[in-house]
Amino acid sequence: MTQSAAQKTPATPRRLDPEDAQHALEEVQECLRRQQVVSDLVHRQEQGDRKAGLVEDLVERQQQAELQTLINRLHPADIAFILESLPKDARQQVWQLVSPEHDADVLLEVEDWVRESLIEAMDRQDLMAATGNMDADELADLAPDLPPDVVAEVQKGLTEEERAQLLEAMGYPEDSVGAIMDFEMVRVREDVSLEVVLRYLRRLHELPDHTDQIFVVDRQDKLQGVLPIAVLLVSEPETEVRSVMNTDYLTLGPLDSDADAAGAFERYDLVSAPVTDEQGRLIGRVTIADVVDVMREDSQEQALSRAGLQEEDIFAPVSMALRNRAPWLLFNLCTAATASFVASRFEGTVSHIVILAFLMSIVAGIGGNSGNQTMTMIIRALAVGRITGRNIWQLVKREMLVTLLVGLCGSLVAAAFAWAISDSLSIALVMMAAMICNMLVGASVGVLVPMVRARFGKDPAIGSSVLLTFATDSLGFFIFLGLATLFLL
Repeated sequence: MTQSAAQKTPATPRRLDPEDAQHALEEVQECLRRQQVVSDLVHRQEQGDRKAGLVEDLVERQQQAELQTLINRLHPADIAFILESLPKDARQQVWQLVSPEHDADVLLEVEDWVRESLIEAMDRQDLMAATGNMDADELADLAPDLPPDVVAEVQKGLTEEERAQLLEAMGYPEDSVGAIMDFEMVRVREDVSLEVVLRYLRRLHELPDHTDQIFVVDRQDKLQGVLPIAVLLVSEPETEVRSVMNTDYLTLGPLDSDADAAGAFERYDLVSAPVTDEQGRLIGRVTIADVVDVMREDSQEQALSRAGLQEEDIFAPVSMALRNRAPWLLFNLCTAATASFVASRFEGTVSHIVILAFLMSIVAGIGGNSGNQTMTMIIRALAVGRITGRNIWQLVKREMLVTLLVGLCGSLVAAAFAWAISDSLSIALVMMAAMICNMLVGASVGVLVPMVRARFGKDPAIGSSVLLTFATDSLGFFIFLGLATLFLL
């Protein structure tokens, strides 16, 4: 960073609630606004009254100090939230005021699309200071965004064990357990007493975060069992570890999917889980903090994918936003044009029965909503692994039956509405039949699109809503106007 460490004032961070973090963001934005006003005044005075310019310059410095104090009393997670919520120029301005002792934590907390710009604003000395005390798993998270020479220099300061851990963590796929596991954990032998374990724990500076159990290993580091902290505290000190350790425990493999690990944590209410290699050796652990991050990221990606988007900086340049959003919007334009083309083929029908033009949007809209409900259920079931080859057809039949029953109920209401505004029983019956058919189309697409994409190893959520809209609009118009042509003309 351009500002030296001596210019920054360290402060003890305090944790804020989400609402307080939002309030802090508003305070930061107000400070930046006032600072900009004073800065504009200073520039105007450069050619005018020198004394007035000095006063305004002093005010600007005071406001900057106020902003610095406000920022550095926050928790790093809240600083990260504020940085993500500011335009790039304001973000860099605030980043310059962050205390060096928070740099590492903030870099780990911010989203990837913000981290890159923050690292670009830091000089080599600041990067070395920020990464110098990181654990191997934390360095592995940052390594793709760090300059190669910084990564190489940081590795020189690691022990052989830490260097091996770093290289191991960097070697695992991005969405695997190995990529999110950490190496800080407590290990003991099974042939020692609980009193020895307690003395060992007291010699530690602090326990690793989220330590709810101690891992019991042999001399080859093969996992033998786990010793819950609760059991350790309530058992007699003379008791040996082997007599109270738990041998019924869940283990994860480093190549397992992080989504599968998150599902296991949710299912078994875990706080931590050991990670073992093919030989059963303990190589790391996954904690609830890692799993929560995975769940949050998967949820965000799924929400964006359904609209055909990728994660981006909300203040990114317009050109970048266009590259992200334009492809699926253009595809959506093509699908809408197709639906309009289908409707135009029934121009004669609509010209004879004008009321159809007002009713056909209802058929398309209800079909899309019905399909969206089904699609949401299927994507969720795929994400948690509840769909298998044995239950797939049972699930399809169930969704079609549910859609049919809901369609029957909804179509009666729609038919009554169509009858009321058209005073035609025939139009009401056509409306009823078209709605049921289009809802079944929506349900079919809602089931098939995610499952076909998942079958070929693709994200089942990407662009699903666009494809669903295309099907329910085009086929909805075709079904409704086709039935009207057959039975009303």
